[in-house]
Amino acid sequence: MANMLIPIEERNLSPEEVAHLDARRRRGQLLIVIGFQTAIVATVLTLWSGQDATYSPGFAHPVLYWNLLVAAVSLTCFVTGLRLRRGLNEFFSY
Repeated sequence: MANMLIPIEERNLSPEEVAHLDARRRRGQLLIVIGFQTAIVATVLTLWSGQDATYSPGFAHPVLYWNLLVAAVSLTCFVTGLRLRRGLNEFFSY
């Protein structure tokens, strides 16, 4: 009997296609981990970026810009990782 937990389009894959699919899902898991780690860094940077935005003159807000960049990297990694892991029925792939 076929495993009904596997999506229909993945039931008749060759071994090479299964290896490629597993590699894609592992890469997605890696990007999710990177996204969470950079989100932690962005959260800590929020304390300094508020002070930087308040006390730095003009457009000289390097910590604020760095915080925005880290937050954008975090969001990008998290969304890309979720997209690469699509079709996975388990929470952890290992």
